[in-house]
Amino acid sequence: MTAEATETAALREKVRALMPRAKQDLTELVSMRSVADPRQFPPEECAKTADFLVRAFTEAGLRDMRRVTTPDGTDAVVGHAPGPEGAPTVLLYCHYDVQPPLDDAAWETPPFELTERDGRWYGRGSADCKGNIAMHLTALRALGGPEGRGFPVHIKFVAEGSEEQGTGGLEQLVPLQPELFAADTLLICDTGNFALGLPTTTTSLRGLTNVVVTVSTLKGEMHSGMFGGPAPDALAALVRMLDGLRDEHGNTAVKGLAGDGVWEGVDYPPEQFRADVGVLDGVSLVGTGSVADELWARPAVTVLGIDCPPVVGSSAAVQAKVRARVSLRVPPGIDAEAALRALTDHLTSTAPWGARVEVEPESAGQPFRARTDGPAYRALAAALREAYGKDMVQSGQGGSIPLCNVLAEQFPDAEIALIGVEEPGCLIHAPNESVDPSEIENMALAEALFLSSYANPL
Repeated sequence: MTAEATETAALREKVRALMPRAKQDLTELVSMRSVADPRQFPPEECAKTADFLVRAFTEAGLRDMRRVTTPDGTDAVVGHAPGPEGAPTVLLYCHYDVQPPLDDAAWETPPFELTERDGRWYGRGSADCKGNIAMHLTALRALGGPEGRGFPVHIKFVAEGSEEQGTGGLEQLVPLQPELFAADTLLICDTGNFALGLPTTTTSLRGLTNVVVTVSTLKGEMHSGMFGGPAPDALAALVRMLDGLRDEHGNTAVKGLAGDGVWEGVDYPPEQFRADVGVLDGVSLVGTGSVADELWARPAVTVLGIDCPPVVGSSAAVQAKVRARVSLRVPPGIDAEAALRALTDHLTSTAPWGARVEVEPESAGQPFRARTDGPAYRALAAALREAYGKDMVQSGQGGSIPLCNVLAEQFPDAEIALIGVEEPGCLIHAPNESVDPSEIENMALAEALFLSSYANPL
């Protein structure tokens, strides 16, 4: 057995032996109701979680662990550990806030109590993103910690406290205190594997633009029996406008936006997508590209909500004024601001009957594409292959992580890699969120192997 194989085997055994402690960590973390919204949960829950991270990562060998208040008023947790002189620096990122549990009645087990069932660990945040916190702790402990041989690279650590709320506190902190984030490689651990047991890096994130469109046609609602027909119906106008955002095949058809992108990474079989999403029998997928093309390489429009009379309580009236909230996801290669203009122009130009249209921009975030040709990606691919026994694949993600663009702009020479313990079965953001402990174990081993091998990048 080579020295490298011996070291890998030793790390594997250390990680495996640490898994009961990882479960203990996650049990304590899940019990903390760290929803960063004081309207729903006491702020003390987030503070308690941040304090746990300070203690736990100090014990795991990091130094100067502390809370730093960000511009949105929430606390990030930061720290560092020195490596050998001349070694590269790696930033380890995660977030400790979680989504609210939503419908408590839909949970089969208490949302804030880690519960093992059928080999998985259930609880809010068990995967997103407290499972990644457990992964970091396990990897650092396996590498040595305070009583071991130390770390093979310089390490920086940042845990965000309001990622799920999207308030931008950490993004605003980056230019204010760049020294907390500066590194050769930034491991953004808030994604996961394309499928359970398939090592994956997320290399593409879609950008986002949201608008609220208001359509007005009358001074006030009018009786549909007396005036329906020639009276211009604002709701009917809105329906036609929204329908025009897609063509007859379901492709997003916003004028001025290219819709023919092709995804070159991992394939997403339609039958797997149907199962992952829960598409009803007999209902077709939409769009003329592959599932991967539609998800990660092409713009996608979604109507998020409509303000109009509900069915219960509605009256026989022609509607005078209605609103809709529309979301447009855009892949790398399409500028989010240009997409916002195109969406606004499309909605305005397709309004029928001279209806008055007001489009109010809500938010915009640029897409992101990782650079994958550097030494960190080579080391990461090798580490994932050793941990899983399978070659790494690359996938995209439909969601946005604005922090990636901020970091890429602030540190243009750094490599950014998105990994984590999440996979489709985790049901993140939904009731009955869970994590497969094998993903924590394998990803912790991969992280430890990466930190060791990246110490001497090619």
